[in-house]
Amino acid sequence: MAEGTELADRIAERRAGVGDPRGLVGELRRALVLVPLDGGGLWTASFGGVRWVCGFTDKGALARFAETRDDSGRVWEFAVVRGARLLDEVVPAMGEPAGVAINVADPEGAMLFPPVVGIVSDMVAVDAGEPDGGRGG
Repeated sequence: MAEGTELADRIAERRAGVGDPRGLVGELRRALVLVPLDGGGLWTASFGGVRWVCGFTDKGALARFAETRDDSGRVWEFAVVRGARLLDEVVPAMGEPAGVAINVADPEGAMLFPPVVGIVSDMVAVDAGEPDGGRGG
């Protein structure tokens, strides 16, 4: 899954303080990510008033997530979803503030894509009504 590798590389750049934030969002939009399935839908978690769709750049990252769960013996089914579909279709359909969390079990490789202008549709961005999309400038 080479596309996920590119996303992981862009995340590493941003975490190191280099790279283009818009380029990172673009890479997520192009990437195919693995999203665990749960109860017939995509795996999500709530944190900080936001519903997060949890995606992974490769099977190794998904396996590390599975190891952190207390579900021994569970077979983790997953969907392969283009990041653009998550941002443009899944997030707006959730009916609440929602974003995408990538590689959440990797403390040095995780990245959150929150529901803000420039990441998700302005229709569902929590800062869409603020001047400059909440960027303060």
